[in-house]
Amino acid sequence: MKLTQSGGRTAAGPADWFTGTVLIDGIRDPDDQSVIGCAHVRFTPGARTAWHTHPYGQTLYVTDGIGLVAKRGGEVREIRPGDVVYIEPGEEHWHGATADRFMAHVALQEADDHGQMVTWLGHVTDDEYRGS
Repeated sequence: MKLTQSGGRTAAGPADWFTGTVLIDGIRDPDDQSVIGCAHVRFTPGARTAWHTHPYGQTLYVTDGIGLVAKRGGEVREIRPGDVVYIEPGEEHWHGATADRFMAHVALQEADDHGQMVTWLGHVTDDEYRGS
């Protein structure tokens, strides 16, 4: 068993990866014991990720608020606390808060053999965010 004491710092989500204010609390990074990366991510109203992919997929567990998620070419779907979203490996997608509510989720993903967990793409446009 390995216990990691709390003490990490909340980090602002980089503008290259997010639109709006996003706060990230790292839970674990891949290391020599596990390839799993995990973070608790909080989105202010209207905030969202850029388009991105994960080499081995991603699981989102919504903890608070109301959010949105979409895959490239798919409809924008609403997500709520307790919902679990699985994103397929290599699937282009985005997720974030609705325009008038915050949203938080725990994100879990695996690193590939090079330590890569995510490939960031372009920002989600306002039209894509609105589903129009």
